[in-house]
Amino acid sequence: MLSTADHAVLCIVAEAPTHGWAVVRVLAADGPVGSVWTVPRAVVYRSLATLTAAGLLEPSGEEPGSRGPSRTVVRVSRSGRTSARRWLETPVRHVRDVRSELLLKLALLDRVGRPHDALVARQLEVFGPVFASVGEDRSGVGFAAVHDRWRREQVGAVERFLRSLSPGAR
Repeated sequence: MLSTADHAVLCIVAEAPTHGWAVVRVLAADGPVGSVWTVPRAVVYRSLATLTAAGLLEPSGEEPGSRGPSRTVVRVSRSGRTSARRWLETPVRHVRDVRSELLLKLALLDRVGRPHDALVARQLEVFGPVFASVGEDRSGVGFAAVHDRWRREQVGAVERFLRSLSPGAR
């Protein structure tokens, strides 16, 4: 099973053949995707090895490094492209994953110019029961009341966010 970091690396390589250092720069804290999901350099290289061993990426040549040895260029395989597309189209399972995994998917879709409407619609559908149940006041006491309030506010914010991304809201 691939990690979120593995999926992020796979999707970036699926954009165009590239080398590890270029992926590191995209996923660095100050990179175009790193503001949403940061992946340390060592993890990027480990993901590249994992994805290659799984047959999702394949070496496609080398290019000279600016300093040091030449860099191995990798490209996505057919099964890697299918895996990346499937992951990008799959809603997250938990509200807590919206801040990380769903925002990452939205950022990666935007990078390749793909609309996010279908993903958002599926996400609203998946969270529908959660949205419906969270309105119930459980009237807890102590920390249970605080936790219930946090959950209601968090779920309400996620629902408003997703609805604001829906085609009819724009």
